[in-house]
Parts: sequence; C-alpha cells; structure tokens
Amino acid sequence: AHGSELGVFISASLAVHNIPEGLAMAVTLLPKGTTILEAFLWAVLTSMPQPLMAVPAYEFVHHFIPVLPAGLGFAGGAMAWVAVFELLKEAIEEAGMLTTAVTSSLSLFCMHHVQELIDVGARS
Repeated sequence: AHGSELGVFISASLAVHNIPEGLAMAVTLLPKGTTILEAFLWAVLTSMPQPLMAVPAYEFVHHFIPVLPAGLGFAGGAMAWVAVFELLKEAIEEAGMLTTAVTSSLSLFCMHHVQELIDVGARS
C-alpha cells in the first residue's frame, strides 16, 4: 500500500505544481496578443511530457535505485539554489523586502497546509 500512497502523493503534488506553472505560461503569452484559448492550450500542452514520460522515467529510476538519493539531493539543491539566489533576489529587487517576506511566508504557509491535506488524503 505504501507504493500507491506515494503515487497519489506525487501525482497530487505535480497537479498542484502545474497550476502556477501553466498560469505563468499563459500570463506571458496574453500581452503578446495570444487569445485566452490559445494561452490555455499552450499552458496545457507544456505539461503533456509529464504523463508521456512517466513510464520510461519509472523504468529508468527502477534500474538506478542505488543512486536515486544522490539524484534527488542534487535536484533539490538545484531548486533551492534557484529559489534563494535567483527568484528571491529578483523579488526583493522588484517588490521590496517587506512585500517579498510577507508573500514568501504566506506562500510557504499555504503550501505546507496543502501538502498536509494531500498527505492525509493519501493515508486514508
């Protein structure tokens, strides 16, 4: 049952992650004259590689389980680096320290609770 619980958790996490990713894609297209329907379709299409590559990725990971912790650690470190040293820095420059601190804190708080809800749902 642990595998299916982890699968539900990962699927839900990816779904939650795809919402702001698709929104960011659509928001950049709209000022360039793209219709709302076209922006929506592009936002959806940018997420299509995920389900298409799920099985090959599973097979790859299945054969390389011994190095999986190193790979996940590297990916997590890369995301943390981008978030702290690029995104946060740019947010402070553009919006100021107070706005960035409040927005980042609220986002962290909300995402933590969304993950808790997903975790509880996966266990039941």
